[in-house]
Amino acid sequence: MTRRQATRQLAGFLAASPLLAAPQEQLINVFDFDAAAKGKLPKAAYDYVSGGSWDEWTLRRNRTMFERIILQPRFFREVNKLDLSLTLFGQKMAMPILVAPTGTHALVHPDGELATVRGAGAAGAGMVVSTSSSFPIEKISAEAKTPLWFQLYTGPDAEGTRERVSRAVTAGCKAICVTVDAPYQAPRERDTRNGLVRVFGEDKGGTRQRRYSEEAPGSPYGLPMRFQATLNWKFLDQLCAYAKVPVLVKGILTREDALLALQHGAAGMIVSNHGGRYLDGAPSTIEVLPGIVDAVKDRAPVLIDSGFRRGTDILKALAIGAKAVLVGRPPLWGLGAQGQDGVQRVLEILRTELAWAMGLAGRATLASVDRSLIRIE
Repeated sequence: MTRRQATRQLAGFLAASPLLAAPQEQLINVFDFDAAAKGKLPKAAYDYVSGGSWDEWTLRRNRTMFERIILQPRFFREVNKLDLSLTLFGQKMAMPILVAPTGTHALVHPDGELATVRGAGAAGAGMVVSTSSSFPIEKISAEAKTPLWFQLYTGPDAEGTRERVSRAVTAGCKAICVTVDAPYQAPRERDTRNGLVRVFGEDKGGTRQRRYSEEAPGSPYGLPMRFQATLNWKFLDQLCAYAKVPVLVKGILTREDALLALQHGAAGMIVSNHGGRYLDGAPSTIEVLPGIVDAVKDRAPVLIDSGFRRGTDILKALAIGAKAVLVGRPPLWGLGAQGQDGVQRVLEILRTELAWAMGLAGRATLASVDRSLIRIE
């Protein structure tokens, strides 16, 4: 099945599904959009977006660990003018919030990533496009109005990986985020029970391209191994040498790997556990962020994803030392609930909540947000 055929099939599936849409004014936070998407989407599509691996322990921990961080506001500070803007890798951004790389957006809306990038642009948020997107990077880039980055899954061969990076850079992507935490396909039991089959292939000039998720030779114990399982840190040296744009390592969870990423040329890193979708039992990202920020110091920007649902969550990460936060499921819930408008609204809600939290905490700019704002219990 080609990508175009899969998109059409999904569009028909969605059109035949019962719609339980709520008026826009009734959806006032990210959790409301989660509920709206769950009521509208087929179960298999919703579970694919919202589920995690195995027992989903890490998925839950990503949320509960925010409760250990207490905000300590200061008052009689001038907060009548708030500024959420920043510059990352020479790119001006309206806010420290980006759409995280998530795959197969056509599973929740026929327009897929085209609607997502339009919604992100309308809200002023940058977007990281997944290797497993439903549409080619060139089509997505043509719709982008804000900074666009590209998330890289390696393989199934070195030549194909290099071509994928070249295409993304040529299309206008200003950074490459190489994912390192997925040497094997994830054991997501919701998807298995739902019988969900993911299509990641792509037609190019009438020629079928190999799927990035093909098994690499010598897969042990019958596990669904990706090409990444054959790689080591030398690959990062090579990638940084030919990428022509900043390379970030996505999937960092330890100080040791953060330092290795710097040693091998990374311009930045994303603290991530893949939203609880790969190794269940891994720590939440917010709990390991302080140690990683302290190890990296000011040598490279540290970004973070996994579990962010409120502006206060984002403020806590910024206070610890993250430069920006990536959100994955919330834009997909917006997309599933209300298409492009839903994506825009979800990102605007997070932006407004962050600004609100900063103002109430006595911090008018991102530069004024530091660890004196928080207490970790």
